[in-house]
Amino acid sequence: MDLLYNAYADTSDQEEDGGVGEYMPRRPLPAPKKPRSEAYAPPQSPAPTVPLLPQDSGRYIPNRERAVLAAAASTAPAPTHLARPSSSAGFTSPGLGRYISKRERAVLAAATAASINSVPAPPNHPPPSTAVTSPVGSISHSDLPSDILTLLKCQKKVVAGKSRTPAKLSVSLNGHSSAVNCIQWSISHGHLLASAGMDGTVNVWNVWNRNQQKARVLRYHNAAVKDVRWSSDGLSLLSCGYDCSSRLVDVETGLETQMFKEDQTVEVVRFHPDNPNLFLSGGSNGSLKLWDIRVGTVVKEYLKGLGPILDVEFSSDGENFISSSDTSKSRISENSIIIWDVTRQIPLSNQVYTEAYTCTCVRYHPSDCCFIAQSNGNYIAIISARSPFKLDKYKRYENHGVWGFPIKCNFSLDGQQIASGSSDGCIYFYNYRSSELLRKVKAFEQACIDVAFHPSIPNVIASCSWTGEVSVFG
Repeated sequence: MDLLYNAYADTSDQEEDGGVGEYMPRRPLPAPKKPRSEAYAPPQSPAPTVPLLPQDSGRYIPNRERAVLAAAASTAPAPTHLARPSSSAGFTSPGLGRYISKRERAVLAAATAASINSVPAPPNHPPPSTAVTSPVGSISHSDLPSDILTLLKCQKKVVAGKSRTPAKLSVSLNGHSSAVNCIQWSISHGHLLASAGMDGTVNVWNVWNRNQQKARVLRYHNAAVKDVRWSSDGLSLLSCGYDCSSRLVDVETGLETQMFKEDQTVEVVRFHPDNPNLFLSGGSNGSLKLWDIRVGTVVKEYLKGLGPILDVEFSSDGENFISSSDTSKSRISENSIIIWDVTRQIPLSNQVYTEAYTCTCVRYHPSDCCFIAQSNGNYIAIISARSPFKLDKYKRYENHGVWGFPIKCNFSLDGQQIASGSSDGCIYFYNYRSSELLRKVKAFEQACIDVAFHPSIPNVIASCSWTGEVSVFG
């Protein structure tokens, strides 16, 4: 054995020394290192005993692993603070400065994931609404004067031929910061008046309330409001405007219940006289749409390539409606006023008003078979509501001025008078039969835009101005 050892030793030594023939004694080989197991860890002070965690109750966990698990769960570091485990044998955990085995890393990662998942998610709050409703007053009639309350309860009707023109200012209502486009009395709650303004608000007024006349300020529209209408039960308001939408609001709570979005500025809305679930809208693209509130969609559409819709009005039976549109772009004056069949969606006549003016307002007579149209020619025309819908060329109501303002007109409850706003800030009262001017009442310094007779109290009329004022005469 010694001979074999020496022979092999010489050969190996010579090879290591590059073939040098001189004998060199063999250097002793270093003792092989003891392989370190993955579970090996330098000795340290014993970790405190930690109770077994619930998620690991199904198996035994040594004290060391429980200490690591408890430390990770208590500190709950964010995921970005943990280095991603690599394929190497181990890594140094931030803040510990020692080797961590794969087993400990797996336990640490599981504990961290569990602690992150256990953090409750923030509550899913709906985005804050930009709409603001201010119930600044009461809509109750409890604070009304006794004489007004008596008239409202009695629902007194005007006797034909006995009505007189209101001349005395009764109430002045201030709340809009810009022009008021439309006003309307509530039919079922006669002490309430709604107004739509260019300031983007709809105001509800408790007109004769002793303490606070402004009852609601509705700010659901994101732009100017063009029109507002009460529902037949007096519990809801439908408004439309430049934000390309119509909105239905519960008056009592002041909350919006439905929104009807369109691809056009909505200029005018009207409830169907027989079916309160239907309403008609007309907009800047010339489109007329009949909506069903129950499903929130369009059920009929009336198309004829019209200009912007200025006004619409249902007949009393709800079978027909009138539309007035701007024809300045198309230069086709025969389409300025059209009578439509509601069911068949077809025009019954489109040569009703052929003069070279647009009409800002159309209104049916309460009982006679005719309607009036407010012309930009500074007069009110009267037209038969029977086919062939003939214009009366021998009767006009003229003395007031329109001059490009969206001036509106209206019939009194008995149909014996016509009231019209005017660009000079006055209200003009005409005799329906003779077209004679009965009275001119100065209401505002600037244009009077809309007028509305009270639906039950005789000789009371509301009006609104281009400067944002609302006044009641009677």
